[in-house]
Amino acid sequence: MTISPLEAWNDSDWIVIFCLPVTVVIGVWGGVYVWRMDVEAPRDEPIRFNRLRRKVYVYRFHHDGLRPFSRTAWGVRTEVYDWDDLRAEACSVYGPMGTGGSIQSVSIAVVKPGTNQVIDRFNFAHSIQEGEMYWAMALLFMQQGPHALPHFPHPPRDWNNEDVSFNLARRLAPKVQWPADIDLESRSAP
Repeated sequence: MTISPLEAWNDSDWIVIFCLPVTVVIGVWGGVYVWRMDVEAPRDEPIRFNRLRRKVYVYRFHHDGLRPFSRTAWGVRTEVYDWDDLRAEACSVYGPMGTGGSIQSVSIAVVKPGTNQVIDRFNFAHSIQEGEMYWAMALLFMQQGPHALPHFPHPPRDWNNEDVSFNLARRLAPKVQWPADIDLESRSAP
């Protein structure tokens, strides 16, 4: 009596044949996503406020976990918003996390002119207290100018010139590079 090769395989062999390629694909997919998040995310995502133009310039990193191989879904985009269309929002996200269950942050909502319909949001601060402080300084700057801001004994941190010798991900991360036209516009008067 001869046994065909298909009859010699039991159910566990078929499970291995189908699960192994799926596991490899998921592993490669996740590995590419994690690698790109480490290597392509910029060192910082600055926000520039131009009081004279009444504009806000945002340097944002976009990524898409469902398309880790895409060139168009990943990368830095600079966006320009009118100051009058921005609103600060405090938010709290609850979930089973190690921080006691909730994460609080402040984001900036961009609303359609003349309405309260939100068309975009971007992160502003990682805590409520920090967000209140930064938003108050932004309001003060946009309403009264740089002379109204408090004096700080230390200059602000420049992430582009930070010493990153011991952090491989920070060393590989690209420096903030504003497009030339946006850089000029965000630093000049109309």
